[in-house]
Amino acid sequence: MITTDADIEEPPKAPRSFAWVVFALTFGLLLSDYMSRQVLNAVFPALKAEWDLSDTQLGSLNSVVALLVGVLTFPLSVLADRWGRARSIMWMAGVWSLATAACALADSYGQLFVARFFVGVGEAAYGSVGIALILSVFPAQWRASLTGAFTASGALGAVLGMALGGMIAARFGWRWAFGAMAVFGLALVTVYGVVVTERRLAAARVERTGSARSGGRSLRGLFAELFPSMAVCCAYVGSGLQLFTMAALMAWLPSYVHRYYGLPGDQAALVAAVFALLGAVGMAGCGVVTDRLSGACATRRWTFALAFSALSSVLILLGFRLPAGTAQLVSLGAGMLLVAGTTGPAGAMVADLTNPAIHAAAFATLTLANNLLGLAPGPFITGVLADRIGLLGALRTIPVVALAAALAFALGRRSTARGLQGPPARQVPTTA
Repeated sequence: MITTDADIEEPPKAPRSFAWVVFALTFGLLLSDYMSRQVLNAVFPALKAEWDLSDTQLGSLNSVVALLVGVLTFPLSVLADRWGRARSIMWMAGVWSLATAACALADSYGQLFVARFFVGVGEAAYGSVGIALILSVFPAQWRASLTGAFTASGALGAVLGMALGGMIAARFGWRWAFGAMAVFGLALVTVYGVVVTERRLAAARVERTGSARSGGRSLRGLFAELFPSMAVCCAYVGSGLQLFTMAALMAWLPSYVHRYYGLPGDQAALVAAVFALLGAVGMAGCGVVTDRLSGACATRRWTFALAFSALSSVLILLGFRLPAGTAQLVSLGAGMLLVAGTTGPAGAMVADLTNPAIHAAAFATLTLANNLLGLAPGPFITGVLADRIGLLGALRTIPVVALAAALAFALGRRSTARGLQGPPARQVPTTA
């Protein structure tokens, strides 16, 4: 079933200014989320040198967060729908910030792994609950733009986490890098708790249901609404597969630049941060382009997602085939600009094809796919391959996964087009 804007929304009940305050603070917390998550990548060289860790171990410290996000995002998002999204966000941010502080105190790989485990627990449902909260106070025609911009804050947070983390680690040591991210998160969640409340959100929602809660649904009924068509399943799978390449590059570009360009750890982190920034710009920009050029045509979002997947794969494959130098960096930069461009279109597809009352659960399902298919295996599998065929060989292999994402989006586009055409007309037999 494909819903229309008229079926979903009513005019806003509160001043639009509050909606933008909600967006800004929720955006800021996602910055903190990814700064806490990606600061690890900036200190990979320091951890490898101090504790003599393998690339597989380094990759596991990154992937355990994404794995926990994938496993816990759905149940925690359903609980957030019932308990209150703003209240849940405060608890999530508090947990990941305290766990990041624990990373700064770790004395071994095992202790750091446990601390990263709890970073994943805290961050598990934030993306899905945060975007559902944002979409509930904005009109439907902004969905791809808002989803792309909100998700871009994750890439921007990765940029800040790697750049600031690298600089702080170079000057004060890697422990201080984790500590700085923890302080930022705790300060921001305090402001969020004061400004964004359930009462204010209730007055600002534009959803037809008048509520973000889905407590009246049975689990079986909820699953039926989460997977109403083949097109939705293709959106989930395509989005997840596409982020495999994004996650691998975000995790390993600092190490790649350090090893193959001979830069020290802090400078390598800064170079990698520039590429992450391109990814953030691409997330937001591709979402805006998709909204502007798609109009009311339901299949165009699929076309844009397919194009972003295919082009990013080609550009990144080409980049790692070129020798280290300017041409390689330009090709990789162009690929990074598009590699996460599917985020906005995919989020808009899921929002279009599911009931607004279950949007937190729907985005949790999208987050689950993103993490289990992309964000969790990407860094880990790249690390495993790097231990066997070298980091360059691994990075030459992983962009192929984006071609599988393009195939999923192509299948989703075909399914959507068929759904819009409706069932074939019955042939009425004629009599002689």
